Amino acid sequence: MNKIVNWINLFTDKTGSLVSYISVILVVLIAIDVVLRYLFSWTSSANQELEWHLFAALFLLGAAYTLRHDKHVRVDLFYSRFSIKTKAWVNLLGTLIFLIPFCWAILYTSVPFVIDAWNINESSPEPGGLPHRFLVKSTIPISAILLLLQGVAITLDNLSTILNPTAS
Repeated sequence: MNKIVNWINLFTDKTGSLVSYISVILVVLIAIDVVLRYLFSWTSSANQELEWHLFAALFLLGAAYTLRHDKHVRVDLFYSRFSIKTKAWVNLLGTLIFLIPFCWAILYTSVPFVIDAWNINESSPEPGGLPHRFLVKSTIPISAILLLLQGVAITLDNLSTILNPTAS
């Protein structure tokens, strides 16, 4: 069980590291866009669309990494005071009741959506917009798969903590 958890965590860390480069590209692109807009009074639909495409990819593909490192949003009224075993139960139940079904729902609904986008070679409807909009839409099911994998790791890790609390 620990081998599977370690493999998934390593995979999530590697994908998270790769995805982090999108933020560097996004910052450079926004800086260029600002300079072009305010110094040269020039803007383009393609630049703005590329910014939101990169932001969407960063957000979606980085979600599993964020979850793996427990940096996601949490309303922490009681959780911080729980024992390790109680936290493991909360995490296990939250993953099984919310995360995994949510990932399946996203996969179920997004795959046909993405297939349609690929089949029609979807591009931007804006004049001067980006072609290949299907690429950014493809990040939706990919992110659900990454989150689902991380959910499996969280489930196994918390089961291990519940079944063997002294090993934690």
